[in-house]
Amino acid sequence: MEDLLERHGEPIRYGHAERRAWPLDAYQTVYATTPGSAEMASAGRPFTPELITRLIAMGVLVAPVTLHTGVSSPERHEPPFPEQFEVPESTARVLAAARRWGGRVIAVGTTVVRALETVAGVGGNVESGSGWTGLVVTPERGLALVDGLITGWHEPEASHLRLLEAAAGGALLERSYRAALRDGYRWHEFGDSHLILP
Repeated sequence: MEDLLERHGEPIRYGHAERRAWPLDAYQTVYATTPGSAEMASAGRPFTPELITRLIAMGVLVAPVTLHTGVSSPERHEPPFPEQFEVPESTARVLAAARRWGGRVIAVGTTVVRALETVAGVGGNVESGSGWTGLVVTPERGLALVDGLITGWHEPEASHLRLLEAAAGGALLERSYRAALRDGYRWHEFGDSHLILP
């Protein structure tokens, strides 16, 4: 199946992208190791090997999570579709240590938030786990483990905005989106990213 998909498959593309015929590897994050996503994990796409090296050199711990991102929500307030994930034991230990040391857990993308919040134990304890998550993060639910995230920009009716509101709060999210619209930030794949630190 993977051979057939590699030869004949096409990535899901948004119409606004300047170049519609990007090569398949342009839709991959530099740290991806396991095929299986239906759509590009776009929040991690801006990370380069050089950027990751600089972050690690500055003392930022980088812990792997395997994600098989699904097709994005239809963008009309529907909940996101279930997505497959794996949070390995080594990652759970790194996140638990970061929490003990007073560090923050910053997720790269909404799918990572859903995966980490799915395996978060009572009081934000960190556990390993794998499977499918249908978790929908809302301001009412809140976040137990994740302290912030790097994400792209989502359409006004996207269900992902409820997750971003859980992380940032409504007022900060509204100011951020006003600034993004004013300054011409790009949306969706190959778009701009923003860091949310409440």
